[in-house]
Amino acid sequence: MVRRNRIRTGSLTRKELAKRASAIRLVLTDNDGVLTDTGVYYSPTGEAFKRFSIRDGMAVRLLREAGIETAIITGENSPSVRRRAEKLKMRFLYLGIEDKRLHLDNILSSTKLELAELAFIGDDVNDLGIIEAIRTHGLTGAPSDAIGAVRDAVHYRCTIEGGKGAFREFADWILLLRGQVASTPAQAQNKLTVAQTSLKVSA
Repeated sequence: MVRRNRIRTGSLTRKELAKRASAIRLVLTDNDGVLTDTGVYYSPTGEAFKRFSIRDGMAVRLLREAGIETAIITGENSPSVRRRAEKLKMRFLYLGIEDKRLHLDNILSSTKLELAELAFIGDDVNDLGIIEAIRTHGLTGAPSDAIGAVRDAVHYRCTIEGGKGAFREFADWILLLRGQVASTPAQAQNKLTVAQTSLKVSA
């Protein structure tokens, strides 16, 4: 089956998309359904583990190399999400956020950024509020298996499902608009100098 990405730019031209991409300083992502495949493994004692894509991890590094930070914002308060954020050396992590749109002001305050400097990728109805807020000035995306309302609301619809590299595809799209895509992941890896950062967790 041929998978095709669909870019819903509305009245946005390629020039405007590139302009917005050049201003991005932080890419926010939902966790379940974007960084994972919506599945979770449980043991008798509770959540056992989640599966993350290594390609999405490389996306975090490629974005950082381009001067763009990343952060997870999720309604969960999961140790596995915290560990993943630490592994990827994310500076910011927002756990236990039931209303992501409402929390947006706190994000702007904690990062000292403007709305136009944000991008976001999500997959379900609880992401619509923050998508609607960020898409007016920044950039938004969704995995290919996101619910219809989300896919219809974002600028970029990935060809890849959540947990299988959708975040990497969204990141590559932003970097492509900025003219900063490396030729291959291996070449990009060779150029990386990942800064050591402390993780700031908000709830």
